[in-house]
Amino acid sequence: MRVVIIGGVAGGMSAATRLRRLNESAEIIVLERSGHVSYANCGLPYYVGGVIAEEEKLYLQTPESLHKRFRLDVRVHNEVIEISSEKKVVVSRDLISGTKTEISFDKLILSPGATPVIPPIPGIERALSLRTVEDVLRIHDEVETKPKSAVVIGGGFIGVEMAENLIHKGIKTSLIEALPQVLGPLDPEMAEIVHKEMRKHGVDLHLANSVKEITDREVILSDGTRVEAEVIIAAIGVKPDIHLAKIAGVAIGEKGGIAVNAFNQTSNPDIYAIGDAAEKKDELSGDSTLIPLANLANRHGRITSDHIAGKKVREVGSIGTAIVKVFDLAVATTGWSAKRLSAANKTFKEIHTHPNSHATYYPGAVQFSMKLLFDPTNGEILGAQGVGRDGVDKRIDVIATAMRGGITAPELADLELAYAPPFGSAKDAVNMLGYVAENIINSLTETAQWHEIDKYRNEGFSFVDVRSSGEFANGTIPGSINIPVDEMRERHTEIANMKVIVNCQVGQRGHVATMLLRSLGYDAKNLDGGYLTWINSPAAIQN
Repeated sequence: MRVVIIGGVAGGMSAATRLRRLNESAEIIVLERSGHVSYANCGLPYYVGGVIAEEEKLYLQTPESLHKRFRLDVRVHNEVIEISSEKKVVVSRDLISGTKTEISFDKLILSPGATPVIPPIPGIERALSLRTVEDVLRIHDEVETKPKSAVVIGGGFIGVEMAENLIHKGIKTSLIEALPQVLGPLDPEMAEIVHKEMRKHGVDLHLANSVKEITDREVILSDGTRVEAEVIIAAIGVKPDIHLAKIAGVAIGEKGGIAVNAFNQTSNPDIYAIGDAAEKKDELSGDSTLIPLANLANRHGRITSDHIAGKKVREVGSIGTAIVKVFDLAVATTGWSAKRLSAANKTFKEIHTHPNSHATYYPGAVQFSMKLLFDPTNGEILGAQGVGRDGVDKRIDVIATAMRGGITAPELADLELAYAPPFGSAKDAVNMLGYVAENIINSLTETAQWHEIDKYRNEGFSFVDVRSSGEFANGTIPGSINIPVDEMRERHTEIANMKVIVNCQVGQRGHVATMLLRSLGYDAKNLDGGYLTWINSPAAIQN
């Protein structure tokens, strides 16, 4: 059996090496257009910033090492220019010599990845994009000339990573994003924490603004702002590379990627598609989706080779778990955001908490922010987000695992997680999300969200801040009166009416006060996530 794989890196090389472990006699040929077939794609921005100092650290395997260990026939600088599905033949062209070679196949795996989105902006040819090692070497060489200014177009994962690394190199850096926030998978109140971190480290953010024109020295924005730019990085996004799929005559899906089944077979059962070029199944909706993540590419490469080798394959959807470093912050997400749930008219509840990374009495504890989204009828976890300096990654991983295992939001309280003061709290941040979810589902308490403040104000609710007088003096939601939680029993008659929105700093004291006021006959609702969530939200910025 001869298997031809077009494209290396995560998906292609995972498929090739897995297939070899399953079938020693198969002939496996990998055709890669670039000069590198196995490299740390996600590490490329950090080479620009000098965090990864040596170019060699980016390379995981070479054609020679792959042949020595796995007897793979890896051909770099080889571009596939023709595919005949009927004859089961591909034609590749050596980009060095120009030689064309016809290669027959029994099975074909398409792993071409995604291509950068380059909009038709006047002067866009000045911009550098980041996809391959060759791309990062060009950017690295440009940065080493010590330019005084740089502009990054696009506030997605690659864009914010590039901005950070340009700042690390001492370059005045601006980031342009057409949306009102960076990192689209986040909800706005979580993204605002990221904005503050980026600005603190010197990134000049231009949000809700797009690029109109690029000149020799500047980027001109839609609002007329001119931003100096000796170097320009285009990180606007990516789209599936479906050029070869069209040549092969296989079906393209509704999201613009290559349509595949649970085994990654295309409409032609002898042709598979994996990685960023292929559509995935969204675990929450069952619909097709595009998720350009390396871990999914690795997983699907393995599934494909298992299927070719006749092994049993599990059908697995995707929930889109991802994390990115933004200066001193870890920013992680899994599942759907509130924005996406609202757009799909899904019923959901949301929870904000601000726990500490570990027990506060043990040195080094830092506060971070968590958000959980769930179905209020059955408790199904729909998504989660985390932003903070420490402790975010493992909490998102626990929640992502819970989603995969069908654990509901209230059942997060039941998880028995490793605890010692240097590592966590006896009531872990994940457990606390479960407790809050359980209270909401059982109607023990009601919460209000940061974006509902004006609605409740218009409905005549009073606003009561139950923090200390010192905290209250440092800032509060406009129109609030201050009654510290420990004085609520004696002073609740100071509240103007029986409808009350209660807030504290993070929601915990607010919950205590809300429960007390409800027992006294008030229609009381606790501001979810407290003042700390509100102050990081667009609502606070507008005030």
